[in-house]
Amino acid sequence: MADVPEAGRRPLPIASINGRVAGAALAACPGARLQHEDGVLDGAPLGGSWGPILALYECWATDPVVRHKGSSGGVISALAAHAVTSGAAVGALQVQARKDAPLENETVLNRSYADIVGAAGSRYSPASPGERLDLVEAAEGRSVVVGKPCDIAATRRAAQLRPSLGEKVGLTIGIFCAGTPTTRGTEEVVRRLGVEPGDVARLDYRGEGWPGRFRLRTRDGRTPSFSYEESWGETLQKHRQWRCMICPDHTSEFADLAVGDPWYRELRDGEPGRSLVVVRTEAGRAALEAALRDGAVAGGPIPLERLPQSQPNLAATRGAVWARVRTMRLAGLPAPEYTGLPSFRLWLRLGWRDKVRSTAGTLRRIKAKRLREPEPRPMQEVA
Repeated sequence: MADVPEAGRRPLPIASINGRVAGAALAACPGARLQHEDGVLDGAPLGGSWGPILALYECWATDPVVRHKGSSGGVISALAAHAVTSGAAVGALQVQARKDAPLENETVLNRSYADIVGAAGSRYSPASPGERLDLVEAAEGRSVVVGKPCDIAATRRAAQLRPSLGEKVGLTIGIFCAGTPTTRGTEEVVRRLGVEPGDVARLDYRGEGWPGRFRLRTRDGRTPSFSYEESWGETLQKHRQWRCMICPDHTSEFADLAVGDPWYRELRDGEPGRSLVVVRTEAGRAALEAALRDGAVAGGPIPLERLPQSQPNLAATRGAVWARVRTMRLAGLPAPEYTGLPSFRLWLRLGWRDKVRSTAGTLRRIKAKRLREPEPRPMQEVA
């Protein structure tokens, strides 16, 4: 995998895009197809539109350093670290900033409390945990896998296809995700702060407060920053790749535990971070209850309606995705196959303007983003 700054993480070189592509990688790829198994959403709360839900919690890390460092309460880091320190897992597959290139990411299997919590914090830039599932498969015991919704869905499918991997995936923790900006997006924010990307020694997208600020440390010691709205709202979200715009899963429906921000209320200045924790499987419930019992995290259950209240735009987003995918097919473009992820009824609930926009906007993007053509790839990236 390589980081193509204007596109994202890509498997390079790509041998062919014209013939039939097959193989285990494609079979596990949620970019090709994504489906809930029959019966998974039977009787699911909220009509199944938010995936399988056994319970909803609001939690935070009890270690004040982890809570402060994390993007919204440090819960993912605390849960992963607890799994390892309790002996339930031997490591946590995580994404963290590359030390030699802080605008880019690397995937590692962290095995100690210090290393796991040291990787805390959101990374709004291309990452590909799936490329190092070999570390999980080769480990001497079970591991925690942390990733975006697509990473977790791919991990689950890969674990089904490869029993030797499935035996080693102990717990999956997924983040809520609104899409991944390209590296060009991060570079633009950095330059808006008056810094050249090559002069960055450290970059944090969030954390050290809730929701935290986009913060840089330059090689000469400067520490400029932007608010979350100034970084994500004004720049980063505009650089999300097209694949993210046709993804129906923004809350890690295929994870054991899914974690995101509880935006159902306004934050008070200086308020410590908290996280929504969606319990999706019995394995997830057991892991969360053990962490609560042992004091690694604190918190408790909250009403299920807090989930849509925290992410009010996601139902409309999934409805728009239904129309975007079908518009692509009508335009003769390949499109992913989604099964068992309720979307059409969410499209029906959209206002007529949003219905038209979901179709007409897709036709416009097909041309603007040149979706009928192969992605441009600089030769140095292919070599």
